[in-house]
Amino acid sequence: MASSNNRELISKASPHTIKKFELIEEYIKSWAQKLMLNQYCNGIIFIDCMCNSGLYHDENGVLVEGTPIRVAKALRDVAGQYPHKQVFLYFNDIDQDKTDLLQTKLPSARGNYHVVVTHEDGNALLKEIGSKLDLQNHLHYFLLYDPYDASIDWEALFPFFRNWGEVMINHMVSDPVRAITQVRKSSAKVKYESTYLDAFENLVPFGSDKNAYEKRVEEIIKALKGRREYFVAAFPFYNSQNSQVYSLIHCTGSKEGFKLYKKSAWKTFGARSSTKNSHVDKNQLTLDFSGQGLVTTSTDESCFVVTDIAKYLSRAFAGRTEVPLQELWDLLDEHPIFPSEGYRTEIRNDLKNIFGATIGMVVNPRSFKKETVVSFSKGNPQI
Repeated sequence: MASSNNRELISKASPHTIKKFELIEEYIKSWAQKLMLNQYCNGIIFIDCMCNSGLYHDENGVLVEGTPIRVAKALRDVAGQYPHKQVFLYFNDIDQDKTDLLQTKLPSARGNYHVVVTHEDGNALLKEIGSKLDLQNHLHYFLLYDPYDASIDWEALFPFFRNWGEVMINHMVSDPVRAITQVRKSSAKVKYESTYLDAFENLVPFGSDKNAYEKRVEEIIKALKGRREYFVAAFPFYNSQNSQVYSLIHCTGSKEGFKLYKKSAWKTFGARSSTKNSHVDKNQLTLDFSGQGLVTTSTDESCFVVTDIAKYLSRAFAGRTEVPLQELWDLLDEHPIFPSEGYRTEIRNDLKNIFGATIGMVVNPRSFKKETVVSFSKGNPQI
């Protein structure tokens, strides 16, 4: 059930919600530029089917712009830079009062910049749009699916997983964690069954295990995407009590989009992997009893820092010498959380200063060109 706050025309936005706005805006700006530079892309389509009014009050009562207004302004600028390519924005909310307010705050349509605002059921709208997707027009879409609770209509999302584009889902993991063991109403049971595509009695054992719900959602996504190569990255958002509220899950068939989302998330979070207020000191050394009892750095797996990336690489390449630096970045390309771009200098410094790796130059015997290589210690006391 949606909270009373979400029924307000201008609802309250917690700090983690504002961070969500910032992450989506950061990603869309970079995503749009990459696509517009692609000669095979004729334009972009942004869809927010549950957009709210676009305005919020922060904890101090200050008015804050939400995702629709931020994205609309960013893509208006992009449309101006690429006048021969099209930009389409579709904003929808079931509450007409909210869409009426939103419409007064959006940039006006002009030339190659098109804005459509509707007020209907978001899932019904997606089913209508999904039935008309056409790969031949070479338009690249981005679908933001941000419901008020844990409800996910996979039938509405299915066409978007099977066509070229990207889907971002706000998975409200706090909803089932808080409520699933207390559910009595059949309508609530049906909601969870529809969201996790399993019988309610099979979901109850998940209890408060957030990872179980997250894993189930990712299993569904991978099943719906078919045989095509697909990349899924999920980043958690925490409230002021350090409890996880939701994850923002990015789904794409493009490795470049996958890499870009990870980079955008870490940038938004301040060189970290979440909004959690972690009290782990990255320089605090502890004994690692999982291996040989070696000394290692402390890690909070719900809020990684750059040192954790260096630790991961040190373990992955332990004992190897003269590893081409590009091989390290290629491995990070595949990681579901760690970015391969944006923090390379910091990663290199941690590899050398904390984990004892040596970095130098050698001549590649094939190309006869110099390249940077990394040599990793087999038994460094801090790995």
